[in-house]
Amino acid sequence: MDEALVRSLTPGVLAVLVRRGADFAAAEDAVQDALVEAVRSWPDDPPRDPKGWLVTAAWRKFLDAVRSDTARQRREERIDQEPAPGPAPEADDTLQLYFLCAHPSLTASSAVALTLRAVGGLTTRQIAEAYLVPEATMAQRISRAKRTVSGVRLDRAGDVATVLRVLYLVFNEGYSGDVDLAAEAIRLTRQLAARIDHPEVSGLLALMLLHHARLSARTAPDGSLVPLTGQDRSRWDTGLITEGVGILQAALARDRLGEFQAQAAVAALHADAPTAEETDWVQIVEWYDELAALTPNPVARLNRAVALGEADGPRAGLAALAELDPALPRHTAASAYLHERAGDLARAAELYAEAAQKATNAPERDHLFKQAASCTLRGAGNCAANPRQPAAPRHPSVAPEGISPSTSRR
Repeated sequence: MDEALVRSLTPGVLAVLVRRGADFAAAEDAVQDALVEAVRSWPDDPPRDPKGWLVTAAWRKFLDAVRSDTARQRREERIDQEPAPGPAPEADDTLQLYFLCAHPSLTASSAVALTLRAVGGLTTRQIAEAYLVPEATMAQRISRAKRTVSGVRLDRAGDVATVLRVLYLVFNEGYSGDVDLAAEAIRLTRQLAARIDHPEVSGLLALMLLHHARLSARTAPDGSLVPLTGQDRSRWDTGLITEGVGILQAALARDRLGEFQAQAAVAALHADAPTAEETDWVQIVEWYDELAALTPNPVARLNRAVALGEADGPRAGLAALAELDPALPRHTAASAYLHERAGDLARAAELYAEAAQKATNAPERDHLFKQAASCTLRGAGNCAANPRQPAAPRHPSVAPEGISPSTSRR
């Protein structure tokens, strides 16, 4: 059986059942039962209309479940008679399913899990492995999410911004287990872009493509983190970069700027620079100014401070950083980097070590400890050579990726 085909059909089948009146939890269970039946029967007798087959089988499973539960007799009276088998309707309800899975009543983690299950067609096991949690834990999370949205009908427009943030969270998880969540987020965002004409959907897709293009250059053969300035740019995927820039340009031309478009513009400027030294930091600062005007997210201002340190010098960056809450994620790492750029290697080493202790993953922690050790050694060497001269700043070893710090770990 073609797993990719089944995954692409699953959200549409689920949406048809919900549209017909099934609550979300019961509909999702029925679709899963239909998929099990498809696994048994399709290899020997493949259907001419796979979606129509799944819709018919899932609806029958749903009706059987309703009729077998005496507590649901009242709801059974409201259910229309079973439609005759035939081609699935052409109407596409998948977009509404995106909105349902990103319903405001769900927590971010539940919305992500439900989106991957219902829209992405992933199994509970795959989602659990991707998030490094027990399958039973993920099953409970998904079950709670299904119960939460069971009473919500697909009869009104949803919030595009909420859907985009859920997809962004999926993308930020990167890779774990046998599912590449970054690639899955791109697939789902492409699917969304085909169903809705919205510049921010295009902006998010462009942002994902531009960052995914650098995936192979982000880690060394030993698994250690390679910061942006140290990456081998010949390993970047030029096809993804070209596609991302094209999508971004078309979105910006509509003159409806949003935060994902602004972030994608920063990523495009990084991708456009042949070398780290040729990065147009002045334009990047300007885009961060646009981003800060669009969203109150202080992470944008933190990234702007680092970019300003590149454009106008580290002292300017440190001054901008001093205006922000030190408790911000990666504030300490940014301060360490700017102190290193300013030649204050002793203070940089202290801050790098402090930032390493706050790191949330091993590659980032190891990288920051290495930076601390490097600053310590270079500071000691400079002092021994000329104790009266401050250490000279070197080429930056870390720099902003152009999006929120949570994605720089991929």
